[in-house]
Parts: sequence; structure tokens; C-alpha cells
Amino acid sequence: MARTSGNVTMADVGERAGVTARTVSNVLSGHPSVRRETRDRVLRAVDELGYRLNTSARGLRTGRTGAITLAIPDLGIDYFTDLARRIMTEAERHDWTVVIQQTGARRDNEIAILSGARRQHSDGLIFQPHALGPGDEKYLTGNDRLVVLGDRIFHGPVDHVTMANTDAARLATQYLVDRGHRRIAAIGANPRVPTTSAASLRLGAFRDTLAENGLPVPDEYVVTAEEWHLRDGAAGMARLLALPEPPDAVFCFNDTMAFGALHVLASRGLRVPEDVAVIGFDNVPMAEFTTPPLTTVEPGTAQLAKQAVDLLAARVAGGEGPPTEVFTDCSLVVRRSA
Repeated sequence: MARTSGNVTMADVGERAGVTARTVSNVLSGHPSVRRETRDRVLRAVDELGYRLNTSARGLRTGRTGAITLAIPDLGIDYFTDLARRIMTEAERHDWTVVIQQTGARRDNEIAILSGARRQHSDGLIFQPHALGPGDEKYLTGNDRLVVLGDRIFHGPVDHVTMANTDAARLATQYLVDRGHRRIAAIGANPRVPTTSAASLRLGAFRDTLAENGLPVPDEYVVTAEEWHLRDGAAGMARLLALPEPPDAVFCFNDTMAFGALHVLASRGLRVPEDVAVIGFDNVPMAEFTTPPLTTVEPGTAQLAKQAVDLLAARVAGGEGPPTEVFTDCSLVVRRSA
């Protein structure tokens, strides 16, 4: 009678496959010296017996769990869904699974993640703060297996990967100017966040670029949106259309809000880009399939995911040295919306 996975051992798998328990261990850890025929026999025995590796026991022996934690603010925002998918793909190269924690952009949750109070046992942490900011570097201290993403905390005591928000926002704004637009609005400002945040950096670059081109930025053309969801883009677009002189172009600080803006424009019977041009930010997969397809900033998400996982892997392997700061490359993906 076949055993259940709860009491099947490596020795049992080895007996079924005609090899030693050590060979079974080598197969399951991906050791390159194992012959393909042997590996196939072991994997077949694993499947037949329903064997499952005891990661807790392995962790006690090796100090590794085979998992990492990714802490992000909100999977309801398309960018973070795309980022999580890319990080999981990169983690597979290191034989890691990824445990995802949503912080809800709440300060207490972010501190709990860093302290380990809300983090499952894992080999390391990739963390994108939202509520933490300048002055909170103390919460990062002591986390040697940590990579921080985003713009909230610069020059901290850990490795850091972020996108070139200022350059990217300048690129998008200048493109609209060069296309002949003169009444250009922005959706996504947030006066409650630090000056190092993505919202502040993108807004600053937006204002500076228009000023350099001699174009005004009326206060009513800068729409606040704290959560960057679909409803924020839709509400922001409706507010802009209600102005006595609506804009002829809108720069949304992420693609999710741009999708909401496109929905409102379509519902009002307005043509994009003939009546109002729209640019987003993030180049998430859905951007290619909107009506019309969305012109957007490509911030280097794939590069960011790879750099973050590789930096973490180096630290987990015992790498030492000063913290590394990496900025990803950005570009503009031109589609029909602008």
C-alpha cells in the first residue's frame, strides 16, 4: 500500500528508484552531476509516492527556507501585479518561491513586515515602502537580506533599486508639448507624501518641463489622487472635463488611472487623442489592449525585478560590501492614445 506524503522519506524514494537517499537529495536540489536517467527515475518515484520535501527541516540544516518575501502596497494596482509576476519569474532562477504580503500602504504593516512580526520564515525580503519615508532608515537597520524598491527611502543601509521617475516624467510631458498640446493636465498628485515619493517626483518633473516650455500649469489642471486606482483616474478625468476650459492632454501618473480616464472620455463621446490625448506610466500588459491602446512610460520593470532578485541572492549567499543603488532605464512606448 502506498504511503501518504506525510510519512514518506527520502530513503523510501531512493528504495523505489534504486538509488541512495543522498542521490535523491541531489536530484531535488538540482545538483548538476546527476545523470538524466537517474533524475527521471527519482522524480517518477517522488510522484508515485507523493513525497514532499520538508522545507522546515531543510531550513534547520542549511539556514535556508527556499522562499523569499515580497512586500508591496496593493495588488489592486496593475503595476504591483506586474512587478510581482516578474519577481516570481526571476526568483525561479534561484529556486525560490515567493510569499507576497500586501501592506495596504499602512505604516504599522510596513514596520511589522520589517520587524518580522508579519513575515513568514524566508531567506530574504524585497520591500516597497509607501507609508515609510525619510527618517525611517532605522527600521531597515539589521536587515542584511533586504532590498528596498521605490523612492521613499534613499541612501539607506540596504540595497536599493528604483526607477528614474524624474527623467521618465519629463519624457512623457515633453512628448505632449512636442505634439502641440498646450493645455496639459496631470492626475496623481498627492501633497501628503514625501518629496522623495513617485507622486512628488513625477509632479515636479511635469511642472518643470511645462515651465521650461513657457506653458502655464493652472492649479485646477493638477488633480490629486491618493490611491492611484481606476476610480481615481475616472474621477480626476471627470473633474477636468467639468472645467470651463478642459485640457487637451492628460498625463496620468500610472496606467491604472489612465484606464479610468479613458473610460470616462469614451463615455462622454470624446475622441482620444483628437479631443484629449492621454499618457500613462508603467507600461503594464493591459496598456496595449485599451481602446485606443495607451501611450505610456516604460520604467524598466523587468530590469528592476531582475536587479532586485539578483541583489538579494548575492546577500543571501553571504555577499558583503556597501549598499548598492540601482536606477532602471526608462523609455516612452508610443501608441494611439497620444
